[in-house]
Formats: sequence, structure tokens, C-alpha cells
Amino acid sequence: MIKRVLIANRGEIARRIARTCRRLGVEYVAVHSDADRASAHLAGAVERVRIGPAAAAESYLDVGALVDAAVRTGCDAVHPGYGFLSEHPGFAAAVAEAGLVWVGPDAATITAMGDKSTARALMAAAGVPVLPGSGTATESEREILADAERIGYPVILKPVAGGGGKGMQVVRAAADLPAAVAEAVRLGRGNFGDGRLLVERYVERPRHIEVQVFGDAHGNVVHLFERECSLQRRHQKIVEEAPAANLPEAVRAELLAAAVRGARSLGYVNAGTFEFILDATDRCYFLEVNTRLQVEHPVTEEITGVDLVEWQLRVADGQRLPLEQHEITATGHAVEVRVYAEDPADGFRPAPGRAAAVRWPAGIRVEAAFDDTGSGYGGAVPDGAGPVPLGGGPAFDRGAAFGGGGFDGGAAFGGGAEVPAFYDPMFAKLIAHGPDRPSALRRLLPAVRDTALPGLTTNLGFLAELLQAPAVVAGRMDTHLVDTLVATGRPGPGEPSGPAGRDDRVLAAAACAAAMQLPPVGEAPASPWFGAVGPFDRHRLDPVAPFGRVVLRHGRRTVRAGLAGRRGGAVDVQVESTPFTVTVAAVPGHPGLFRGTVGDRRWTGLRGPGGWELSVDGHRVALAAQSFAEGGSGAADNAVKSLMPGTVVGLLCAVGDRVEEGDALVIVEAMKMENRILAPFSGVVTGIRCAVRDLVATEQVLVELEAAPEAA
Repeated sequence: MIKRVLIANRGEIARRIARTCRRLGVEYVAVHSDADRASAHLAGAVERVRIGPAAAAESYLDVGALVDAAVRTGCDAVHPGYGFLSEHPGFAAAVAEAGLVWVGPDAATITAMGDKSTARALMAAAGVPVLPGSGTATESEREILADAERIGYPVILKPVAGGGGKGMQVVRAAADLPAAVAEAVRLGRGNFGDGRLLVERYVERPRHIEVQVFGDAHGNVVHLFERECSLQRRHQKIVEEAPAANLPEAVRAELLAAAVRGARSLGYVNAGTFEFILDATDRCYFLEVNTRLQVEHPVTEEITGVDLVEWQLRVADGQRLPLEQHEITATGHAVEVRVYAEDPADGFRPAPGRAAAVRWPAGIRVEAAFDDTGSGYGGAVPDGAGPVPLGGGPAFDRGAAFGGGGFDGGAAFGGGAEVPAFYDPMFAKLIAHGPDRPSALRRLLPAVRDTALPGLTTNLGFLAELLQAPAVVAGRMDTHLVDTLVATGRPGPGEPSGPAGRDDRVLAAAACAAAMQLPPVGEAPASPWFGAVGPFDRHRLDPVAPFGRVVLRHGRRTVRAGLAGRRGGAVDVQVESTPFTVTVAAVPGHPGLFRGTVGDRRWTGLRGPGGWELSVDGHRVALAAQSFAEGGSGAADNAVKSLMPGTVVGLLCAVGDRVEEGDALVIVEAMKMENRILAPFSGVVTGIRCAVRDLVATEQVLVELEAAPEAA
């Protein structure tokens, strides 16, 4: 009987496994690298073991360190999670040799399915449909050319040990084959230590459908229906759903039967995923088998009510599958999005960093590396769900693990959290379930928009746009759709949202956030809306004071925003010539953090030294106030002052220069942004009080300016 498990993983993966262990009354040991010594996945563990430095190769990929940790802490079993060593046959074998239980398929199965050539041959022998392709893997250009001529172009070259699309090459003509083979062999050797290639017919714009299977040591094999995984960017899944949309029932039945048939032929034990591609005529072909739990497993759990981690532990413990095939039913529809720390505006470059605060959406299931409650557990264990001892009690209580919509996130902001630079940038998943696909999407979209991680650049804004793309809404998807949308800018960074565009909405929210920066009663006003905000109340606009305006900079764009009025709990802000209605409120317990709406969009703003960082529907933008156009501390007694601490990197004027209102005088670098300090009025420069490379403080005088008669 399994009593203690070492979770050989980190982040949201480890937390997901730990959640089921707690519910079942199974103790767990957590491991960590130096980078994760304060990670939330360590919470609740009976022991915590350091396994090495920050680099994954020296910690989470160190088989010896992990096995030693399991033995030293008295574990009965090792759960590899997904990613890292979860499909490493050497790790599975080392765990077994140490006398421990491996929670997953055995090393022989992992080895067979990890080699694309072997897997293809085994599935073909089992009657699972495979693409026309080569019989054996090779590095020989001559053999590959012969296979390609027999199959017919276009073909795809696949490294036999590859994954995630790495090294794959599409070849459309014989003349292009030699260069493609050389490139694929080089990438295969470099990434996987094996340059052998398989050749298969290339399917244009396929769908990617996978089937969740489970087997036990007693010869039972079942499926838990299929998942649609066609929304991918560069072969990496970003949105998954269950069941697959617009899939003919006959095709669904064929896929499910083929997966079970393939699993039976392998004597498959524990969790596995059979992946298929579908062509334009809905003909299905075997792609590969993933011998582990999948990242996207929550959508299957949501429609079946089954806790797949619990099934893994029970099967590893030698028990029979909790349910027979006829007892497994699917209800409703579930959609999941993967949240990455990456910058869509910069080619989806990984963007590790720290969130100053965290707010997950309420009402849906959240699987995250950190939570917004400060507890470290991330979501509550549902009432009445446990503990249920692994070796006693009912075999399975349907619905107990994921009652309702799963584990709901909170609506309030919690403390900050770190996404390290050493590991995969994916740190969370948001999963919504509904009675049908449209309702699931309707639940998920506002949840994506309501997620707030100020200080961290993420793909949340991109996901919100993707979920609204017409092809996605209609369920007309293929594995190239996302890359096509990105290439055409729909959806994508900078795509206008409405007649004024997203930038103006962000700036409108920034202007309102700036208006909230009020001093304590009795101190000098510090708001850009000097005169527009009364000191009597830190969180209300004065409806009788004269209105002001502020100049803001977004990237290379300088924009004037004006406060036009106040109506109840909202303010009217005009950005250039476009009016917006903005709501704003301070976030209790988080000084400098504000939230609200601009039009129909939600925003969160964070005040920093010298500017504001805003996220509007997940799109993160840094802004800086350039100067106060009326009054304020930017220009008092003819002294133009720095609005932020920083470094002078540009001096754009000299004594005696005639300047116009809005001309740039000095450039101060702060928050990794170059902020142009503008002339607040027309006049003549009478003094320079700074030099390039000077460090300057807020309110430090930079330039002395004498107003022109007409300006005065």
C-alpha cells in the first residue's frame, strides 16, 4: 500500500499531484532546486529535499539525486508528474531498481513509445491507422529519398527521438530534400542525441486529437474520451478542450476504439495518451503515445468527474481501475488555456519575472504554481472530499474530487510570486466547464480577462483575443491556425480593439490610475491632475475643482490625456480626441495598485518609480508621465523637474534655446524606459542643471525655463 510519494517535479505540476495526495491521505515529499527553495509547491510536504542548483540539468533532471531523495525520506513511490523525467525510461528503471513504485507505465513501455519508428510499427501491427511512411528510421539520404518518392510529396521528416516539433522538416520537392535531411539530422543529434529520421506523408492543416487511456495490471483498459489540441503555436499546445468540437460521431468512435486497441496490444498499465491527426476529410492517423499524464488532463477530469491522479496512484498500488468502460460518461464541455510568462509583443519571448500581486479569477478551476491566498496550497480541497485512504474506503467517489467547476480561484489580490528563468515559462492553467462549448467559452473569456498579475508579462491578452477569433468560436481549428493568426496580426499584439485602438484604452486607464495618486491631507498635491483632485479624500475626484491634463508616453508614442468630468463612480477621460469612461478603485492592502474598467475592458494598474504599469485584459503596457501640462510639480517657479528617479541619458536643449510647449528637453531612463521630459509651456531655456549620466531624484530640477510672454 502506497503511504508516501516523492513528487519528482515542481510548480503547478507538483501542486496538482499534491492536492490529490492530501485528499487521499497519502503523504508526499517535495523536492526543490536552489531557485525553488521558497516555492509554493513545497507547502504541505512531510519533508522537503534540496536536489541541486537552479539549472534543471543539475536538479530536476538528476536521476540519482531524485532516487536518493526518495530512499532517504522513506517513500514508497515516485510520481514524475509531466515534463522533466516523466518519459525517461532510465528514471523509471532506477526507481524500480531501488525497490520503489513508479507511478506510470513501466520502463519498457516508455522505451518502445519513445522511439517513433518502434511505436509506429507496433501500432500498425495492432491495426491502428498510420500515415504512409518509412518502415525504419535512418540517417541515409539515399534511403530517405527512396521513401519520399514512394510516399509522394509533400513529406515530413521527423527525428525518431524528437518531441515538441523540434527538428521536423516539411519537404515539398525532391530538390529540397538533401538540405532538409542534413538540417533534420543535425537537429536530431543536437537535441536528442539521435539523428535518425522517419519519413511520413505530410498532412496540410491537420487537426490534433488525442485520447486519454488507462490500463491496470489486471488486463483492463478503458478510454476517457478525447481532447482537441489543435490550437498550437509552433507545435506547442496553448488551448485544449474536451470533447473535440465538430467531430463526427463515427470518427470519434473510430478514434476511441483505435486508442484502446493500441493500448491493449501493449499491455498498457497506468495513464497514457494516444495522439492522432485528422486530415481535411476526417481520416485519422496515429501520431504518438505519451506515456504520462498530460498537461491538459484537467479538461478530461472536468467532463468525466474522474481524478486522473487518483487513478494513477490506485493503479500503481496494484488496484483495479475504479470504473469500467460503461460506467465512464462525459458531461458538458471543458476548455483550458495555458498561461505563460512570455511577451507576445516580442515574438513570444520568455519573460520570467515577479508578479507584485496575484489575483486568479473566481468561478473556474485554476491550476497554478502559486495562489492568491498566501496559503501555498492553491485552491481548496472540496468539502467532503477526503481524506480517503488509498487502500480503504470506496474505490472512487465520482464528483468528490472536482465538484462544480473544480478548484475556484479567489477574487482578491494576494501577495507576489516569482516565475524563475530556469524552467518552462508556463506557470498556470485556467479551465472552465459548462453544459456545452459556447457556455464553457463564455465562462473562460471573462476569467482570462479578470486574471491579474501586475509586474509580470504574460500571454493572457493574447489568449483573450484568441478565444474570440471567429474560427475558434466556430470550432473550425487546425494546428496552423494560431501561427497564421499571429502572422497576420489577428489576434496579436497591437491589433486595434474598437475605433480608437487598444493603446488609447490603456492610456485612458493610466490617466485615471495617475489621478488616484493623492497625498495625505495637508501635504502638497502630487497627482498629475494638480487642481483636479482635492486633498480632502485620497480616493475621490473633486467634482468642483478645475480639471487638468497630463502627458503620457507609451513606447515611442506621446499622448495627452485630459480629465473631463466625474459621474458617480466613474470618470470621463479624453485621450487626444477620443472620450472614455473609466472606473478606478484602490486595491486594499496593496499601496500603488489600482483596478477598474475602461469601456468594456478590465484593467489593473501598478504605480512604480516614474510611471505606471498597466494590464488591460491581460495586455501589459508600461507608461510614464512626461510632464504636467497645467501646474503640478513638473514646472514650478520656471523649474522643470524630474518626475522620477533615474539616469539622464539625453540632453536635448541648451541655454538660450527657444522651445515650444511639448518639446523634449531631457531624457531620463527609469523602469528600463527612456522618459522624455517635455516643456510644460513655450519659452527660453535659461539654465541647465543636469548632465548626461547624472543620477537624478524625483522633483530634482533639470532645466530652468523662462516663459514666453504669450505663454505667461
